[in-house]
Amino acid sequence: MTNTEAKTTLSVTIDGEVFEARPGELLIEACERAGTYIPRFCYHSRMKPVGMCRMCLVEVDTGRGPALQPACMLPCSDGMTVSTETPGTRKVQAGILEYLLINHPLDCPVCDKGGECPLQDQTVAYGPGESRFVEEKRHYEKPIPINDNVFLDRERCILCDRCTRFADTVAGDKLIHFMDRGNNTQVNTFPDEPFASYFSGNTVQICPVGALTARPYRFKARPWDLDETVSTAWTDSAGARVAVQSSRDKVIRLLGIDSDPVNWGWLSDKERFAFEALNSDDRLTAPLTRVGDHLVPTGWSTALERAVSLLSDADPDRVAVIGGARLTNESQYAWAKLAKGVIGTDNVDSQLADGLDPELVLGLPRATIDEACTPGGTIILCGPDPKEEIGSLYLRLRHAVVHDDARLIELTPTATGLSPVAAHSLHPRPGEVADLARALVEAANGGPAVSAAGVSAEEISSAAVAIDGSVTIIIGRASLAESADCVTDAALQLAALPGSRFLSALRRGNIHGALDSGLAPGLLPGRTTIEAGAARFADAWPSTPASRGLDTAGILAAAADGRIDVLVLLGSDPINDFAGRPLAAAALETVPNVIALDMLVNDSIAMAADVVLAASGATESAGTFTNLEGRISVCRQRVTPPGTARADWMIASEIARRLGFDLGFDSVESIRAEIAAVSVVHSGLDEKALAEALVDGLLIGGSGDIMVPGVVGVSPSAHDAYSLRLVASRSMYDDGVALRNSPSSRGLARSVTLRLNPTDFDKIGVDRGTVVRTESAVGRLLVPVEPDPGVPVGSAVLPWAAPGSPANTLIDPFSTVTDVRVERA
Repeated sequence: MTNTEAKTTLSVTIDGEVFEARPGELLIEACERAGTYIPRFCYHSRMKPVGMCRMCLVEVDTGRGPALQPACMLPCSDGMTVSTETPGTRKVQAGILEYLLINHPLDCPVCDKGGECPLQDQTVAYGPGESRFVEEKRHYEKPIPINDNVFLDRERCILCDRCTRFADTVAGDKLIHFMDRGNNTQVNTFPDEPFASYFSGNTVQICPVGALTARPYRFKARPWDLDETVSTAWTDSAGARVAVQSSRDKVIRLLGIDSDPVNWGWLSDKERFAFEALNSDDRLTAPLTRVGDHLVPTGWSTALERAVSLLSDADPDRVAVIGGARLTNESQYAWAKLAKGVIGTDNVDSQLADGLDPELVLGLPRATIDEACTPGGTIILCGPDPKEEIGSLYLRLRHAVVHDDARLIELTPTATGLSPVAAHSLHPRPGEVADLARALVEAANGGPAVSAAGVSAEEISSAAVAIDGSVTIIIGRASLAESADCVTDAALQLAALPGSRFLSALRRGNIHGALDSGLAPGLLPGRTTIEAGAARFADAWPSTPASRGLDTAGILAAAADGRIDVLVLLGSDPINDFAGRPLAAAALETVPNVIALDMLVNDSIAMAADVVLAASGATESAGTFTNLEGRISVCRQRVTPPGTARADWMIASEIARRLGFDLGFDSVESIRAEIAAVSVVHSGLDEKALAEALVDGLLIGGSGDIMVPGVVGVSPSAHDAYSLRLVASRSMYDDGVALRNSPSSRGLARSVTLRLNPTDFDKIGVDRGTVVRTESAVGRLLVPVEPDPGVPVGSAVLPWAAPGSPANTLIDPFSTVTDVRVERA
């Protein structure tokens, strides 16, 4: 090696053993890789070190003699000698622990952290054995709720700075701080400003003592009482890795697992507390059938017999299936095989007019989360607010922008949670994002910058100059009040950027697994079109559909016209989830027969279901999950389903058997084997590969037979001077049935408020909070209004599925955009 060549490793001697460290690696990390644990409290591998607690002091000699230095702050250097067990090191560690315990209460028997407490463990391993302090300890009011789900015990706090650093540098929610000085220093929130963060539960998990505790887990169990398994979060499409913990056959806690390519151990509170809905007293424990106006419990034989009777009497073209994103990959495949191979219908759609063209999602060059977060790269957000819809992805993107010098360019109808850190925020008029994308690409490729979609040429030129390095485009539906074709055209325009790759921001749980499994019109499992897949599935399936079926909007329109005889709802609620409530209501009122599979009775089931089959939940059945980057991860069963609820694939198998065809499945492993046999993109999916990828998952690639669709060429009509363009955007918490049955999330949904740009607000001539009439071509709402400078002029923003005033009341799913008039009530 010449003097000019950079060294790839550094020789460090740790307790007499030579170890090869990486350049720039912190000493505490190198020691841990070498098998030497250095105690710590403030250090966390996913946050910048601050050296607050001094517990990691060790003797280090870099050539000037040994000295005590904090291992969490010191990068390794060549020739460094480290001693972690010298008398001096032990003495200072014992002193630090004695100091920390001066005011820390010795209440381990009643502390929720007991049994998994780093302070407890390190006091036993490194502490002095007894304290010299006999004075009265410091006392505070305890515990105090700093939000609805997190409680703070200031007496236990050791001021490690983990919670405050997470809130500031990771989540970007500067809502919890150090206060006061000296011996009175404490962590707290400002008066009348609760810790209103979507990610507050992470501070509980990383707290090294019992200062922060989660209300759902307080006094529920001890760590040694818990059974644990590694699984996947199910509330959004990020596929965050979690540890599911149960006691007495009941899930009582979810913890984030540090999966390097996915979530880094972080979870949104929605993911963390989602298990509460599975424990709800309203869970379906047995099938239901409709008798008169009521759904009454019945046995499986009776319910299945009625469901099979409805299906067997119907023309396949008059049978439709909506939903499936809640299911595991294996259950999705079983239902695709039942619907398309046995029943013979292609009227199957797992998206409820809130997604994108499946062939666009599956056909465009795909990026991983790591690729999107490449240091120095460019991220173009042409989709929803990740903070509101996919929390784990938001945290990764924010870290890339704030800490790794990635550049973020927003092409969104309103400001998002990432706007404060975005390099450029371009807000097109609703329905015109494709025009903005075209102008941006032309400017980035050397052409002249021109104004487009209400964005000036100067703004577009400035954003185009910022596009450099790797380019990842995040695509999704920023507003459910405009057509998916608008995003399709924008994505195809952005695909002209050199080297660009795409990351889907479709939000519904396992929606990407559903698309891969063929729960979409025109598709078969394995990213195969029905035109190309007939021969491939000939041995495994009795038949395949001959022609492309209807999507959800087409299904509901056909049902409203009396052209659908049997509608199957796979964990879906069209009344609340479909972008067009009036059409969904008309369809459910008209369709003669509705079969539903779900865990809870939702509004659509209560309104129209004739047969309800009780399905098991995410922690109650085994399978796999496909996240937004195409990464397959394991979902493991932790508890038994309530009552007689069954796994979705078992229900599909039994219906098929009663229809005269054996699906050939007796376990999830047998389903995975068939998927690997018929799907080109799943050919490497086997039990050994899944076991080896337990934490990080197995990434699959390829687009199969999918061809990227062409430009649709949408062009929204001009609206008159009295109308505004509606933006209907999702928020983290809404009035969905799962959140209604989750005590920690219930009540967190924002009350409905119509937000207007101050210019448009002033034209109405009302005060903030005044109730106004908001009317479209298909519906009307009475809602309070307030000004918001983050809303562009000419737009009106409503939250999706807000309690009492659902935005989909105003939306026509077949229109490019939705125009509304806002007037005094």
